[in-house]
Amino acid sequence: MKFRLFRRRLTISSPRMAIRTSLPWPLRWALGAMMLGFSAAIALWTFELGVSIAGLDKDAKLELTRLREEVAALRAERDKSQSIANISGSLLTAEKAAQDKMVAQIRQLEADNRLLRDDLGFFEKLLPAGGAENAAIRGLQAEALTDMQVKWQVLVIQPVKDAPVFNGKLELTFSGTLAGKPWTTGLPGGAQPLQFKQYRRIEGVLDLPPLAVVKTVTAKVLEGTVVRSVQTIKL
Repeated sequence: MKFRLFRRRLTISSPRMAIRTSLPWPLRWALGAMMLGFSAAIALWTFELGVSIAGLDKDAKLELTRLREEVAALRAERDKSQSIANISGSLLTAEKAAQDKMVAQIRQLEADNRLLRDDLGFFEKLLPAGGAENAAIRGLQAEALTDMQVKWQVLVIQPVKDAPVFNGKLELTFSGTLAGKPWTTGLPGGAQPLQFKQYRRIEGVLDLPPLAVVKTVTAKVLEGTVVRSVQTIKL
């Protein structure tokens, strides 16, 4: 029996033993104070770290706000520049339209000037007219625009001062050949009414049939059945 007890004490199956050291209570209080101080230091460090992080976040928000304000200012400047560009484009368009209108007016003035020169050329022919009181043809012109069109123009005057109103007709006759044979035609509507006091210029375009060739043009001014003036030209 003693042997068994001795062997049990020497083997693993022997009873467990615990060794405890007993510390005086002042030392225990000192260790507790140190642990509390260490915990307080960690808490204070954590608080300062949080404050620091919060400060950085505030700075970032301030920077973001500043950047947003700068972006808004740049957008406003861009919009202002775009508005100025649009206004400039509108001004350029208006200026171009004004220039086109001016060019059209200049062309119209040139056309009126040519017309006045033509009138002057006609009136220069009035000088040797003398004191004739009847309506007279002072200008007859005709030209072929194409093979099937002839443009004509007639100037009729009364070469007296304070002439009475003339009421009559203008008759035009176009003579030539049609397909190689003699051919004559007049204005499509016949003789044109002619009413004027001092002078009157009449013009028009005659459409020709195919294979027609105009060689002469004759203009007559009639008052009733009386022929007041006749003029013929060759093309």
